[in-house]
Amino acid sequence: MGDLVSPGVQVKEKDLTNSVRSEPTSIGATAITGTWGPMNEVITVNDETQLVNIFGKPDDGNFEYWFTAANFLAYTNTLRIVRMQQTGSLNAGVAGTFVLIPNTTSWLSGDGTQGPFADGSADCGIVAARYPGVKGNSLKVSFCWDAAGYYGKAVTTTAVNGAAGDQTFTVVNGALLNVNDIITIGNDTGNVTNVAVEVAEKGQKYKVLAINTHVLTIERYPSSNAVGLKTAVAGATNAVDVNRYWQYFDQFDKAPGTSTWLTDIQKDRVTGTGNDELHAIVVDADGLLTGTANTILEKWESVSKGKGAVTDSGDNNYYVDALYLGSEWIYWMDFPAGATGSTGPWGAVPTVTYTCNTATTSPESATLAGGAPATTIAPTDGQRSDAFDRFEDPDTVDFNLLMTGPASVDGATATTLAINNIDIVEKRKDSVVFISPYKQSVVNVVNGYTQTGNLKTYFDSLPSSSYAVFDSGYKKMYDKYNDVFRWVPLNADIAGSCARTDAVEDPWWSPAGLSRGQIRGSIELALNPTQGERDILYRARINPVVTFAGEGTVLWGDKTALAQNSAFSRINVRRLFITIEEAIAKAARTVLFEFNDTFTREQFLGMVNPYMRDVQARRGVTDFLVVCDETNNTGQVIDNNEFRADIYVKPARSINFITLTFIATRTDVSFSEVVGRA
Repeated sequence: MGDLVSPGVQVKEKDLTNSVRSEPTSIGATAITGTWGPMNEVITVNDETQLVNIFGKPDDGNFEYWFTAANFLAYTNTLRIVRMQQTGSLNAGVAGTFVLIPNTTSWLSGDGTQGPFADGSADCGIVAARYPGVKGNSLKVSFCWDAAGYYGKAVTTTAVNGAAGDQTFTVVNGALLNVNDIITIGNDTGNVTNVAVEVAEKGQKYKVLAINTHVLTIERYPSSNAVGLKTAVAGATNAVDVNRYWQYFDQFDKAPGTSTWLTDIQKDRVTGTGNDELHAIVVDADGLLTGTANTILEKWESVSKGKGAVTDSGDNNYYVDALYLGSEWIYWMDFPAGATGSTGPWGAVPTVTYTCNTATTSPESATLAGGAPATTIAPTDGQRSDAFDRFEDPDTVDFNLLMTGPASVDGATATTLAINNIDIVEKRKDSVVFISPYKQSVVNVVNGYTQTGNLKTYFDSLPSSSYAVFDSGYKKMYDKYNDVFRWVPLNADIAGSCARTDAVEDPWWSPAGLSRGQIRGSIELALNPTQGERDILYRARINPVVTFAGEGTVLWGDKTALAQNSAFSRINVRRLFITIEEAIAKAARTVLFEFNDTFTREQFLGMVNPYMRDVQARRGVTDFLVVCDETNNTGQVIDNNEFRADIYVKPARSINFITLTFIATRTDVSFSEVVGRA
């Protein structure tokens, strides 16, 4: 609104309430191998239950990676996870050539090496499991394509002559009776569970003798075997009417029909019979997924075969898209055979004279197969680095504590991943990476000096960085999912101690010591270093983890991997600066595109000074000074469209060394005479 040109009142607002906001400091990140879940995609997990539901339980091949994630979640509740893509992994399908679909993006548009799969070009059947791995082989899917497949009324049998009271009847009707339904005759189900039937002849029971493709053979019970039933006459040829249902008919309110969406279209510009709806159901066939066989996982009722279909509330109802957007277990991969036609091919946008041709009146069921794990258990360094590289961009992935998990089997190859992850956090400048040694350097090594020497040799090969933290090894813990004890790396516990410190104090407090450095779930340490060994480790930038009798297992050091003597050689100082730098940098964005004048500089000072005073009051700094005036915003700076502020900070230091001197004096000596002289 411009200036008034006639008498009136104009109201304007100016917001001077901007302030520096504290940012989260306890978000973890790591890469794992899993038996389920999306690959190459950053997923946020809040607790161990979610970890199991999304990525499966630990096993002998992935437990070190899995418990890195689980152990961190024992201290806090936000973790970003990437499941590594490994060679040989496949998604389960119905039949044909099984494929790898790492994540939803790959299904939709491909990942540069494979896909997309949204065009139906894959040859693995009508659906595929949502994620790679053998768990997909436990999925059973069943589709009811139309009303005729849902229910067939009064299918007349052909009687076969037999002895009195021992007649058999054969139902032959491929369009209405098929192997994808349930068989129940009276109270007898036999040993076939594919079709459901009811007999129209009242007062009589039948049992199933055989089912062969679309042929059902049933036998009438004679009265001698079932009191009160009708007696058959020898040589009788009377037929029996049988009503049959889709196996899962009782899970849906009605048969598939014509959707309201298509009906509305037909009113305006389309003629035809419609019949665009179908039902689908996903089942845990063998109980591997839920613990109970045949548990229903999800249902899709009255979804449409027509592209562009929507529900009455406007949600996408085209069944290809509905499965993509909503299913937790499967992807659509192809239409069934025969799902084409000049007046209404499946997946087409309805036009004039639309009749959605039905591929078959028989429901279609299948238990998925072909889901496969990785060819080799251990991921390569390249696969691990590729997964961790998903955390490079601070604008798209927010975290503060990066855990490397287990290292490779030896120091030479373990160095590759450690250096890669140090490079990630050095580039981001807003997070710290936690690194444990390779397993063979400390686990089952008899000579303690060799363990210490192995650690020093390995960590000496890693670069100096205040954004990295090294620890002394592995802990033994109980795996409740497999009832065994496991050796797992400690870096998740060290990162977890930082997260716990944030919760009980602030990021600029040390995570070490008896108050905040307790390690959870440790039964035994692979290396429990003595004082002499701790001296060697600490000088080598390695933080010892120690078990003290009666005091538990404790992080007993708070050094970063910085080689030179500096305030940034301590974890609490590095995390202090990460915290205040991130918070002030985000607040400074409000200054962008404003004028570099006294008003803007005073506004900036008005945001930063109160924040820093709060940090000082919470013991993060002993003193600070913010300079933002003409001395550092000179004419040259202003002409370059720049804005400068210098923030001087005196960080609080954690106590690492304590000296206690005890002085004995004579009885008649005054303390004032000896204080300062000893």
